[in-house]
Amino acid sequence: MNPIRIIAILLIVAGALGASYGGFSYTKETHATSIGPLKLQVVEQERVNIPMWAGLAAIGLGALLLLGTRKA
Repeated sequence: MNPIRIIAILLIVAGALGASYGGFSYTKETHATSIGPLKLQVVEQERVNIPMWAGLAAIGLGALLLLGTRKA
């Protein structure tokens, strides 16, 4: 399997995940302190939104790359 086909498949999978879930979230630690035996921590949950058009564009680009590398 050549690298272009692998990239095409990864684009299709990533585009499908982005279009179906609409984004992803992650936890970011902002502050931490320790006072004696006491430990305080502040964490924030951030969300990254992926536009629908970006997911569909990745699927389309992956399909074009996959079909363009087919040998007759």
